[in-house]
Amino acid sequence: MYKEITRCQWCGSDPQYMDYHDKEWGRQVKDDRTLFEFLVLESAQAGLSWITILRRRAAYQEAFANFDVDQVAAYTSKHVDTLLNDSGIIKHRNKIESTITNAQLFKKVQAEYGSFYDYLYTFLPEKQPIINHWPSLQQVPATTTISDKIAKDMKKKGFKFFGSTICYAYMQAVGMVNDHIETCSFK
Repeated sequence: MYKEITRCQWCGSDPQYMDYHDKEWGRQVKDDRTLFEFLVLESAQAGLSWITILRRRAAYQEAFANFDVDQVAAYTSKHVDTLLNDSGIIKHRNKIESTITNAQLFKKVQAEYGSFYDYLYTFLPEKQPIINHWPSLQQVPATTTISDKIAKDMKKKGFKFFGSTICYAYMQAVGMVNDHIETCSFK
């Protein structure tokens, strides 16, 4: 018997968006390389729609050394100039420069906590993902007290383009929080 698939409404009917929703969004990520990838992508998304960045994901992967934090942390002003001419990514000097700075800070957090994952999970109750039970998309918050705390701590450490709203979207993307609505087949 065929079971109809129900998705969170935010992904609409765009195949790339649906694939992202079905295979990645809300699934717990423990790998620091992927956590860095989403830090880059979510920071680039600030002020834009997620689908805009998702459609450029491959270009970001190429521009930022397959999200190798060590390589990105070593980028120079010459790299910035090259990236400002890359039509595949958002050509925003501050976002590009902050990606490099954020990579350097990411490495410092790794050195202090053992991994970026371990750092992030110090903010979660019992260091476990939060599973929410939202009946509808309208009830999903844009920020929480936890995203406020993480964003504030990261700002204090020097991270850029990572306020509470971006932080909460990041938490959703990497499965620190599962906000699939209750009727979603991928809950």
